[in-house]
Amino acid sequence: MKTLIKGGLVATLAGPQGDGRPLDILLDGARIVAVEHDISAESAMTIDAGSMLVMPGFVDTHRHTWQTMLRGLANDWSLGQYAKGAHATFKHLYTPSDIYIGNLLGRIEALCSGITTMLDWSHGITSPAHADAAAQGLIDAPGRSVFGYSANFGFPNNDPIDEDLRRLRTSLFTSDDGLVTLALGLRGPQYTSMEVTENDVRLARDLDLPVTMHGGSAGWGKNRPVARMYERGLLDRRTTVVHCNTIADDEIAMMGDCGCTASISPYVEIQMGFGWPATGRLLSAGIRPSLSIDTCTAVCGDMFRTMNTALIAQRGLDNDTAQSAPDQLGLRLRCRDVVEFATIEGARACGLDHKIGTIEPGKEADFIFLRMDDPTVFPVNNPLGMVAVSGHPGLVDSVMVAGHFVKRGGEMVGIDLPRLRALGLKSRDEILARAREQPGADPSLALDGRWQPSPEGYTAAAVTGRNAHD
Repeated sequence: MKTLIKGGLVATLAGPQGDGRPLDILLDGARIVAVEHDISAESAMTIDAGSMLVMPGFVDTHRHTWQTMLRGLANDWSLGQYAKGAHATFKHLYTPSDIYIGNLLGRIEALCSGITTMLDWSHGITSPAHADAAAQGLIDAPGRSVFGYSANFGFPNNDPIDEDLRRLRTSLFTSDDGLVTLALGLRGPQYTSMEVTENDVRLARDLDLPVTMHGGSAGWGKNRPVARMYERGLLDRRTTVVHCNTIADDEIAMMGDCGCTASISPYVEIQMGFGWPATGRLLSAGIRPSLSIDTCTAVCGDMFRTMNTALIAQRGLDNDTAQSAPDQLGLRLRCRDVVEFATIEGARACGLDHKIGTIEPGKEADFIFLRMDDPTVFPVNNPLGMVAVSGHPGLVDSVMVAGHFVKRGGEMVGIDLPRLRALGLKSRDEILARAREQPGADPSLALDGRWQPSPEGYTAAAVTGRNAHD
């Protein structure tokens, strides 16, 4: 069936003229067949996009979705407290049904705010049943997802994953053409030995899977994780390095040499003390990063504030440098840049840039429709500036994935939200009850912001020390 989208402004992001012009879009099923002025297609179903900006859907390249039921718990926590609280306290108390509902609700949340593609960095897996449940939560949500399998994430963790990852590849993820595909969320080299890291990367290559890895999170990135992988030939174009805050400049150059992509999570990085976002350092090395949320235990889950944080943090750093070099005054990072980070660069990091990320013939229709008549942004004079600086989830009127609406007129399509909310609250309450029943549980344990876990044993220095021999 053909669909014609008419009457809106379109930000194709496919070239310098694609920043928000009146254009029509013709679809044949999931596929874009034309992007032109005044398309006529009498047999097509017509969608009126008046007062809308139509643009590619956002791509979140790194989110720990299983933690959805712990939302807001870490709003006032450091990175070490997060490791102790979310991982050491709660993770091993999750049942498969808990991780399922967390992934399903978290994926729906992301869709609702315009994130059409999301890489779920799934480090809450403690058994094959948990892995299946986490994957099924993504499959049951109507979005495009990458399941970043990372079993039994710990400090450190050397357990073999070969059998479970091969099982997933030959059961749920036999094809790379579906809406949900498989990747390896690498445990190392920050959190496990180099020998385990090398075995895991070789396994991913054998199974033809992309690899996404944490590298450069505060002190956890100061033992040269990227350099150690580079020396063993473990980096390539299918490797995404997440964060990059504290890796050295020569390690960023190594990433560039190998064609690696990067994912920065500026909001959580600033809040939890990872170090300043590496946006400018990556750009100086020729790497255009993608953007990610990381965890909704600590920060908001929408791409608008993530773009805004990336933009203003780098502008602050650049302007601070310019104070001592007045001849360099000027903003090198533009609004269009961060919108590209949130769309086409995210698609590239997920290996999906041949399918999504821009609006042009031959690609699939993953679109968001943003209201331009909303009082918070009206009148919209600079569409991509609006998206990067003033945009917010309330503008997301409709969301389309592979040519089908998953949100229309402000409402999610075909999803029983009251039922899912009830399941989510039940899961949250049961997880908290189990945590309080553990031997030696902190009597102040609560989810309302009062609880401040001790980071003892989970500081960056402690973990770096354990792996220093590598």
